[in-house]
Amino acid sequence: MPRARRVTAAGVIQHVMNRGNRRARIFLKPADYEAFISILIEASRRFRVRLIAFSVMPNHWHLILVADEEGAISSYMEWVTGTHVRRYHKLYGLEGTGHLYQGRYTGVLVQGDRHLLTAIRYVESNPSRARLVPRAEEWPWSSLGAPADIKDRLVAESPVPRTPDWLELVNQPLPNLARIRDCVARGRPFGSLVWTAKTAARHGLGFTMRSRGRPRRRRP
Repeated sequence: MPRARRVTAAGVIQHVMNRGNRRARIFLKPADYEAFISILIEASRRFRVRLIAFSVMPNHWHLILVADEEGAISSYMEWVTGTHVRRYHKLYGLEGTGHLYQGRYTGVLVQGDRHLLTAIRYVESNPSRARLVPRAEEWPWSSLGAPADIKDRLVAESPVPRTPDWLELVNQPLPNLARIRDCVARGRPFGSLVWTAKTAARHGLGFTMRSRGRPRRRRP
């Protein structure tokens, strides 16, 4: 599959993620999580990007971001991952030992309606779905479970407000989990069928709409 294009338009909502090289753990102790979150807080002051949901897991992380200007998310992600790699390698004496991440981050455009709430649920329920905690809000390194002072400094208001019963909703199984995972794996926009098709065409992501595998040969 072709390498996904970076969408740089202002106003877009993106679900971005990356994981450790060969799926190795990159957060080994609480201080590692705290250091990464401090980088996110610093990035929020440097770039015109709003972070509306996040979850930092043992070997990967998810962020949902809104760009307030052209190219902001690309600049934000380049700085966040680059700063994290440099600080991590320096802390553990790993300079020159290879890649920390498996590659470039994955970015999925998200429609700003109920699909955004589904994407936020997917991100914030990640710890409980991975059975790291019984309930999602018990994971302290996410936008759901982080202490209030972290949320105040880092988490922006969602363009689509979370519902009053949000805690219970996040802890319920996601009915369209397979579709969200497929969008993340393929870089396919996540939204209604009409919005997805139009968005893929507008941003040069048409290849993400194709079926997996080689195309069938036409019979003569």
